[in-house]
Amino acid sequence: MYDELTQVDIDKMREEITYRKTVLRPKLIEDVQTARAFGDLSENFEYKCAKRDKNRNDSRIRYLERMIATAKVIDGASGGDAIGLFDKVTLFNEKLQKEQTIRLVTTLRQNALKGLISKESPVGKALLGHRAGERVEIVVSDQMRYTVEIRAVEKGEDDPSLDISAY
Repeated sequence: MYDELTQVDIDKMREEITYRKTVLRPKLIEDVQTARAFGDLSENFEYKCAKRDKNRNDSRIRYLERMIATAKVIDGASGGDAIGLFDKVTLFNEKLQKEQTIRLVTTLRQNALKGLISKESPVGKALLGHRAGERVEIVVSDQMRYTVEIRAVEKGEDDPSLDISAY
């Protein structure tokens, strides 16, 4: 199994790995050593916290390295007037009678609270390849489905300023 990521995603992960290895890891190791010097480790809360933070950093580094190793690099450009990656899409949810604007992104940069929807999500999968004016049924589960009307599609490009997800 692999994740489809853009070159910008890969570059952002490499930057984070470099930062975590060269800046954060030495500081966290120093924090562990300092806390260890406080004495009895069984009752040393500072030591436990420092160790936890160091382990979380190491875990994040392993996660990012695994993501890079298994990634399939894709081109973020979308062609024509069909919905593609990084496009801004205005939808009208017929069930809720509500309009919303979303942007399709890679899984690594999704953030539903900011309107950044993964192309792998039910909404993303349903919208890819469709055009403005079409009605699309979005199937969330066997029991949950709804129809949206695509009101507008604004072509977009890969935006390096979008943060990558914590996990």
